[in-house]
Amino acid sequence: MKNIIITGTSRGIGFELALQFANAGHQVLAISRKIPQALLGNENITCLSVDLSNESELVKVSDFLFKSWKQIDAVIHNAGSLLLKPFSETTQEDFENIYKVNVFGVANLTRICLPYLQKGSHVVTISSMGGIQGSLKFAGLAAYSSSKGAVITLSELLAEEYKERGISFNVLALGSVQTEMLAEAFPGYQAPITAGEMANYIYDFTLTGNKYFNGKVLQVSSTNP
Repeated sequence: MKNIIITGTSRGIGFELALQFANAGHQVLAISRKIPQALLGNENITCLSVDLSNESELVKVSDFLFKSWKQIDAVIHNAGSLLLKPFSETTQEDFENIYKVNVFGVANLTRICLPYLQKGSHVVTISSMGGIQGSLKFAGLAAYSSSKGAVITLSELLAEEYKERGISFNVLALGSVQTEMLAEAFPGYQAPITAGEMANYIYDFTLTGNKYFNGKVLQVSSTNP
């Protein structure tokens, strides 16, 4: 059984992923600002309340890893922050708040995990179709979509930098999935895929995708948005 870190586990895809991995017997470190009661009762899940936008809070992750885990088999960077706002009204602070979670949080957590990642470990970053060059873009998502483009490039770079260690870095750029975040971005829109269904795909990809891919961006989208 594997040691899996998942961020953004308070709801949606991250919540479903934490339960899927735990119910399959894997050990899960579930990281989110709010801890859902349903995860606390699972013997295979350790929950940490961490604000990824605050680098100093990641010491909680460092302490846990040092005391409890000798290695990390997979990291799923699922946490995300969204802002729907006209660009003319989007301030530097708005951009910084989004990037602190969606980009800096990914970079900082990955750096903390590096000493525990082994040959065969898989780091999966959940991005968005909005971060893909040439994809359909939507007004009001300048901060969010540009941050999702940034983590794509970051993952490609890390795949190259750590390929000699046998650590794989891949990105899943998701299309529309019926989550609370989608409802915030596109009120009233009904996606054809549920959070649980997408979690099924990400679960399988995390465990097996690094056998076939490294430094790649896979577009997991049936509709846009």
